[in-house]
Order: sequence, then C-alpha cells, then structure tokens
Amino acid sequence: MIVKDIYFEEEARTKLMSGIDKIADAVKSTLGARGRTVLIESEHHIGGLTVTKDGVTVARSITLMDPTENLAVQMMRQAAANTATTAGDGTTTAIVLTQAMIHSAEDYISAGINTTEVLREVKRMSAGIISALRRRAVAVTDKNLLNVATISANGDGDIGPLIYDAYKAVGDDGVVTVENSKSTDTYCDVTTGLKIDRGYTSRYFITDEKMQECVLEKPYIFISDQEVTSLNSYEAILKPIIAEGRSILFICPMGANAMSTLTVNKVKGTIKAGAIIPPSFGYRTDDLMGDLAILTGGNYLSEKMGDDATLVNMSDLGSASRAVIGTGSTVLVTNPADTTAIEERIADVREMIADESNAETKTFLQERLAVLNGGVAVIYVGAQSDIEQKEKKDRVDDAVCATRAALEGGILPGGGIALLEAAKDFDEKFCKAHNKRAASREAIIAKDILVAGLISPFEQINLNGGFDPKEIIEGLERKGMGFDVAREKFGSMVSMGIIDPAKVTITALENAVSVATTILGTNAIITNVRDI
Repeated sequence: MIVKDIYFEEEARTKLMSGIDKIADAVKSTLGARGRTVLIESEHHIGGLTVTKDGVTVARSITLMDPTENLAVQMMRQAAANTATTAGDGTTTAIVLTQAMIHSAEDYISAGINTTEVLREVKRMSAGIISALRRRAVAVTDKNLLNVATISANGDGDIGPLIYDAYKAVGDDGVVTVENSKSTDTYCDVTTGLKIDRGYTSRYFITDEKMQECVLEKPYIFISDQEVTSLNSYEAILKPIIAEGRSILFICPMGANAMSTLTVNKVKGTIKAGAIIPPSFGYRTDDLMGDLAILTGGNYLSEKMGDDATLVNMSDLGSASRAVIGTGSTVLVTNPADTTAIEERIADVREMIADESNAETKTFLQERLAVLNGGVAVIYVGAQSDIEQKEKKDRVDDAVCATRAALEGGILPGGGIALLEAAKDFDEKFCKAHNKRAASREAIIAKDILVAGLISPFEQINLNGGFDPKEIIEGLERKGMGFDVAREKFGSMVSMGIIDPAKVTITALENAVSVATTILGTNAIITNVRDI
C-alpha cells in the first residue's frame, strides 16, 4: 500500500513556490547578453559535468528531494521544454515569465480572491496580448537574420555569420542541422536533402535524448504503401543490413507485431532502425513517395501498382548519408547518384504547376517542388574539449532554431523590450477601457499579474547586466527605444541588431501563462510518502 502526503491551500502554495524559485533562480541567471553559465554535474553529461547557458538544459537537470517542490519543478520544466520544442529558443524567458506571474498573484490568492475568475481573465487577456505581438512582428531582412543568429548564439560573432550563410545557401525550402565536428574547427557543409513532415512512430527509436531525435548514419530506406505485418517476411534485406552494420529507415505503415519486434531489436542493439508513416494521404501519398524514391535512389513498392513488398531485395532500397527523425519531421541528407531522374521529375512538376488552376492542388505541387529542390546544410561544431563542444553545440542548436523561427514568424525588438512595450500598451488600453465604468476586482488583479510577468524578462536581463531596471526604464525615451546591455547604450533595438523571433517570444508567453495558471489554480497537493 502506497501512503500519501496531502497539503492544502497556503501550505501547498508555499511548497510549490519554493520549488519554483529554486529552478527559476538557477535558470534566469543565464538570460541576456551578460547572462552567466551554469555548471551541472550529471552522469548523463560528458565527463560527468557540463557548462551551459541553455535554459532547457539547466531545467532538465534539476530534480529536488522534496516531492512537492519537485512537482513545481516538473511543471516549470514543461514550460521550458514545450517552448524549446515549438520555437527552439526562449526557454529561459518562459521560466522567468512563469515565476513573475506566480509571485505577483501570491498575495492576492492569500487574501481570498476568486481565483477561478482571475485565472480565466488572465487567459483571456493574454490571448489579446499575443494577437498584438503577432501584429507587431515584421518580416526578417538579411541583416536582421544575421543579427538573430548572432544574438541567439549568445553574441558569438563567428557562429552567427555561419548560420546566416547556411540558411542563405539552402534557401527557404532547405534545412539546417547541427553535428559534432571531428576536429576543433567549426564549419558548414551544404548537401542535397529533403524534409518529410512525419516523425518517428515510437520513442524507442530515439538515439539523442537531449534533442529527442533518432539519428541514423548511412541508412538504407524502405519505401512502400503496403503495411509491414511481420519482419520475418523481410529477412532478405534485414540480414544483409545487420551483417553490414548499417541502419534502416522504414517509410511505410507498420503493424503492431512488426513495430513491437523492430523496437525490441533496436533496444537490444540487434539492429539500428527507425520508422515513420508515409506522408500525406490518398493519391498525394503516392506522388510524395515516388519523389522520395527518386531522391534516395530506391523503388517505391506500391500495392496499388501490384508490387509485393515482401519480395523486396537490396536493389529496391534507397539510401541516404544521414537521417534525423524528430517528433514531427524527418530530415534526410541525400547524395543521389542519378541527378538526371531528379531533374526530369522537377521538370514534370513545374509543368503540372503551370497547367494547374486549382489553388489547393497547386499549393501541393509547389510543396513537392520544394522537397525536390531542397538542400541541407550541416554545421559541424568543433572545440578544444568535449565539455566546450557540448556547450557550443547547445548554443548553435538554439541559434539555428531561432533563425528558422524568425524566417517563419518575423521579428520583434529584443532585450525584453517587445514584452515591456506590450505591458505598457495593455495597461494603457485597460485603463482607457475602464475609465467610464468600473472594472471588476478580478479583472484588475489579472491585469496586474500579466503586467508583472511581461516586464520581468526586461528586468532580469538588466539585473544580469548589473543595471537597475527602474533606472533603465526611466531612460527609455520613446517606443522602439531600448537599452543595449552589452554596449551600455540606449537606442532602437532593431537598429542595434538586438531582435528576437516573434515565434520565440509568443511561444514563451503562451507556455508561461499555461503553467502559471495551472499552478495558481492548485488548492491541494497529493504526493507519495518517500522513505529517506
């Protein structure tokens, strides 16, 4: 029988706050241009330790002895992880926002407010603020793209231009990935490749726990629309692949029995493998799978065309230099031997686009063209030591994701200014809206909670830089003006190259509101009793 501890109201909130403060105080010291690193001891890191400025790495490393405090840590970790997964950066901002909102609400909750109504107002108001941030976002220019990459790499003047060059080389349809270099040099290599909007079918395929990815080197690729029900029928390809020490990626429907057998053998180390389901649906699947087959040099075994996938042999398999399979997408780095077939396929698709009048179908054809034309840039990160390499690779990973986010969603002023201005505008609009009629107590409290959260990243960035946030705010002359902590001067944040991807800022706020309202709505905590 498992014995439980239970805590209510003030006691529960006090314990939660203790856990929140411990993780937030560790993470927020890394925020901004003058943020500092955190030294982490862990058997999962190279040499038993790591040095990092990556907020999600710090958050994931924290586990507290007290079970109630640890529940708070887990929820804060979730805010960071969700932000990292969606936007690739902004993890520290999400944690800072969450802590500030919770602290702001503490006294109100202790005074006995209508918590449910307040939290409902917080969610409603935050949606309006997020919409305003999206409207403020501006498209990224070449110069801004370089600045985003450099800032996200913690101001590294060498890494920023490297990422910028990588994205310029592959274009909007290309993919940029990051790997460890076998030397001390950091450089970029551009190859042909493609991205598939499908992720792994089982977490057991994951090989990189930090990035939550399955990485396969020089995989063979099996492409079919026929369901694999039993791996026994595919010994003709599996035995040679295992003997060769190569890996295999299945792009096909997988039955439960086959999936179970594959994952068990992967975990045992018998075979290096991954599996994804075919992209899209219907006739579109056939078109995309045909494209994949041409790009990888294999054959598309289609049941509709009378092919029997169980008769597959090694010559039917495609191949790639590398496959990186994530939760929702797969990147294949390819080196096709027959570029003529690809060029012919591209010409065919271009011709179909020219003749197509249906907007939806035309969009699909353009997506196919992007896949066929896509390139992959691999940034190889080198360093003098394993510890330095890991820290540097974390920075490059964040910078690559932030750069992609900027391309997708535009940019906002950095340094916490976008959220600070959003707080000021929201406060002013709220006051004007309720000038002629009294606002409810719950609405006023919700507004105060949000404003306190929105200004917190700006305050923390300046505190980490050794400045008094109140004095800096007084020095801000007009909208668009901010303060460069690194160079210690006021000016336009965009002009000074201090910018953030809008997607990063918005995602951080969304996740922070979600976690903060969940914690603030908690009135009782039940945990298992630990034997110490």
